[in-house]
Amino acid sequence: MSDIRDELSGAMSHEDPVRRAQIQMLKPLPKRFYKDVSVAAADGDTHAVLLDGRTVRTPAKQPLAVPTRKLADMLAAEWDAQAEVIDPGKMPITRIVNTALDGVAKDQRSVFDDILRFAGTDMLCYRADSPEGLVARQNEIWNPVIEWAQQALGARFILAEGVIHQEQPEEALSAYAEGLRAFATPLGLTCVHTVTSLTGSALLALAFASGRISAEEAWTAAHVDEDWQIEHWGTDEEAFRRRENRWQEMQAVATVLDALR
Repeated sequence: MSDIRDELSGAMSHEDPVRRAQIQMLKPLPKRFYKDVSVAAADGDTHAVLLDGRTVRTPAKQPLAVPTRKLADMLAAEWDAQAEVIDPGKMPITRIVNTALDGVAKDQRSVFDDILRFAGTDMLCYRADSPEGLVARQNEIWNPVIEWAQQALGARFILAEGVIHQEQPEEALSAYAEGLRAFATPLGLTCVHTVTSLTGSALLALAFASGRISAEEAWTAAHVDEDWQIEHWGTDEEAFRRRENRWQEMQAVATVLDALR
């Protein structure tokens, strides 16, 4: 049983989604090897997922245990939903938790700093100078997030036109960092970092995690430029599928954040 679990966990946890998909395609999906899925109290006021009474382990052999019962129940539901075979592609919450426990927990500082670097070159700070319709749309959707950062965090970011690098004030980045500290746990940072990567904006990620905007609003804001291009030039099926896959990851992060509150 342990060998099957190791193989399955490795496929589910690979950080590159393309490589993860390749691993899953090359290896046959393992058959479901357990009957019952349950949740039990674990060390440190956490809640662990059990398969036939045995604690599920992450790829790094840590217990699959989380801070809230709600999140543990969601993890258990993913494992219980597997039927004849276990499909890692249908277990996004488990992947997020594995990443947090096996990766982010070992070096929270570097993940924190990586998010902060994104904030220093945030997409929302770089504006188009034309056409007029795109400029107006960016202002309409992005300005409220910039204003939120200033009012709620005390982070005054400088806007620029085009792609020429604009150095952000140290005071703004320090204020952003203070806001990010509210999520300085392995799971919190995993969620914020994932949304930052998916949207290209650390400001959108923190505004979403803080409850200022919804997942849908963050997603719309992240695709202002892309949607403008689609409206005028159309899109292709492959690009549409990639975007849908990323949106599913975004929804999984939203589910985890909600369960942590």
